[in-house]
Formats: sequence, C-alpha cells, structure tokens
Amino acid sequence: MEEILYIISTVVQVILTVIQIAMLLRAILSWFPIEPNGFTEFLFSITEPFIYPFRALFNRLNWFQDIPIDVAFSAAYIALFIISILLP
Repeated sequence: MEEILYIISTVVQVILTVIQIAMLLRAILSWFPIEPNGFTEFLFSITEPFIYPFRALFNRLNWFQDIPIDVAFSAAYIALFIISILLP
C-alpha cells in the first residue's frame, strides 16, 4: 500500500512541477509581443484551469481590480507551490 501512495504522490509532484513550469513560461512569454500560436495556446489551456478560480474569486470579491499585476496568477502559483510542499 505504501508503494502505491508513493507512486501517486510522485506522479502528482511531477504534474504540479510541469504546471508550475508552464506558468513560468506563460509569464515570461507575456512580456513579449508574439502572435498566438500552438505553443502559447497549449500553455494557456493547461494553466488557465488553475488560475481561473482565483480570478473568479477576486472578481466576485472585487479585490485587486485597480492594480496592473495579475494577482490571481500569483495566487495560483503560490497555491500550487504550497500543495507541492505539503505532499509527502
């Protein structure tokens, strides 16, 4: 049973790491004016499901509406980081 939990934990860790790397790439690419292509659409499609709940929450509570930083993106990244730390 411990082996199965270890495998599941390792798989989840790898998935979280891939999503965090995709989020970093998305952030870096946002600094450059490039046309949308397959790679950027792929990054958006795998990262947006993690960012959208924070964005919806902040919009509903009317938080962080007047600042130029995407706080929802940062909150999602921090949440993923905390989850990856808490996994055994």
